[in-house]
Amino acid sequence: MNRLSSIACLAFSVTVSAQDSIPAGTVLPVALNSTLNTRRLKPGSPISATVMQDVPASDALIIPIRSKVLGRVVEVTPPSSAGGANLTVQFDTLLASKRRIPIQTNLRAMASMMDVLGAQIPSSGPDRGTSANAWTTDQIGGEVVYRGGGPVARGLEEVGKPVPNGVLARTSARPGTPCHREVSGNNRLQALWVFSSDACGLYGLPGVNLVHAGRSHPTGKITFAADRGELNLRSGSGLLLRVIEPGP
Repeated sequence: MNRLSSIACLAFSVTVSAQDSIPAGTVLPVALNSTLNTRRLKPGSPISATVMQDVPASDALIIPIRSKVLGRVVEVTPPSSAGGANLTVQFDTLLASKRRIPIQTNLRAMASMMDVLGAQIPSSGPDRGTSANAWTTDQIGGEVVYRGGGPVARGLEEVGKPVPNGVLARTSARPGTPCHREVSGNNRLQALWVFSSDACGLYGLPGVNLVHAGRSHPTGKITFAADRGELNLRSGSGLLLRVIEPGP
């Protein structure tokens, strides 16, 4: 570990030790560590996801990349003649710098593994003569990332900036979508990884519906439903989780 990394981890540990909570409104960009399949899961099964870029939760608090968000399966409803399987999950613990921090989260956006991979490759294909640090890529939701000194843009509007392993931008909301802008007064730049600042709902997951995002009662519980048959959310799928409040 280099000196800067050591300093960052030390600062995080000290801050968490002092306040032991993550500010409400903080976005956690994560990828599923295993496939969620209703045929194999049962209530109480553990689930986890990995934080995919450094998250600046406050001026003094950085959640390091590769931290883990832990949770569990709350309920599994098998498919029937009336419809497909349902799955309810809850992410309630952040594991970072060897500390377990209770959190309560809702789901802002989720994308398939293939959409996540596609957002990390230039639309024209990799160029052997161009460093990946200078690629232009399309975020999930349509915004464009101009790496190598450019911004994150929605059309002609600059909405954020590229950083290692992702982007930083303030969340926004398109009219007619259920997602909010900043919440709990948290207007900080958020770590959004491969997602646009206004990304909301499901992407690249045909036949899957988001029944409950966990923002309202029952708070923190996220429910998906398949149109028919079993529900299958593949490992590597990306999620934007948002901290509602410190967990119990």
